[in-house]
Amino acid sequence: MPNPLSWYFHWGPEWAHRAGVWVNHFVELVAPFGYFLPQPVASIAALVTIGFQGLIMASGNLSWLNLLTIVLAVPALNDRVLRAPLRIGTPESHAPSLPHNVLAGLLAVIVAVLSVRPIGNMLSPRQIMNRTFNPLHLVGTYGAFGGITRRRYEVVVEGASDEFPTVASEWREYEFRGKATSTGRPPPQIAPYHLRLDWLMWFAAMDDYSRHPWFVHFMGKLLEADPSTLSLLRSNPFPDHPPRFVRAKLYLYEFTSPEEHKRSGQWWKRQYVAEYFPAVSLQNEGLRHVFQEEGWQ
Repeated sequence: MPNPLSWYFHWGPEWAHRAGVWVNHFVELVAPFGYFLPQPVASIAALVTIGFQGLIMASGNLSWLNLLTIVLAVPALNDRVLRAPLRIGTPESHAPSLPHNVLAGLLAVIVAVLSVRPIGNMLSPRQIMNRTFNPLHLVGTYGAFGGITRRRYEVVVEGASDEFPTVASEWREYEFRGKATSTGRPPPQIAPYHLRLDWLMWFAAMDDYSRHPWFVHFMGKLLEADPSTLSLLRSNPFPDHPPRFVRAKLYLYEFTSPEEHKRSGQWWKRQYVAEYFPAVSLQNEGLRHVFQEEGWQ
């Protein structure tokens, strides 16, 4: 999810965007091989990774994914590097034995050879994520998602109090804690905290709701004004009574330009794309059937 810094980076010069791509490729595809090299190269490679992950946390909201990567890089740091910030004593180190060096070198060669296909996959325009490329299940491509869309679509959830909604009915939007809904609200910084619902809403916008059964459950809980569900949201537009109907629309979101933001105060501009989820009530037979079929309360 975006944060305020991502808005500024979005409107940076083209050369900065291109440089960022090359830095990203270097840090993720080249620097990790430095972990297997002698000190101080291993520490430098680890510090490059840690610094890059910190920058991602400052400019985006991938949350715990960056922390996990930092934890994996820490063991590559030399004791002398860790001694300064942690203020701890370290035992006297001795040069590794010849067998140790041979095994470490052999491991590095194996990892390098097994990395050829995964790196080729990651450089491909049709890359595959969460895939192993050898029977040993070593050196694969792993990630929370397989691809990122070039355009940002958002599902906007609405509710209405009318017994029989019409074109003139007032539909109120539910505001989430992190994901974009209101165009006038700046993207918040939440990392390293993880907003699970907002994260799922991002993925839901990439597919039809039928591929995300949890979304149907979520809409039903809004109709019931379930306290646990509402606690996951930033605000409840129906504080006095639950809505009679809920629905969801799909919008294309784009950052406003610096000029547009200065003139209107809006952080986002959005364009209606299509209906995402039809208007339903608790009396809707289809909704009740899904709840019964899934065993939901």
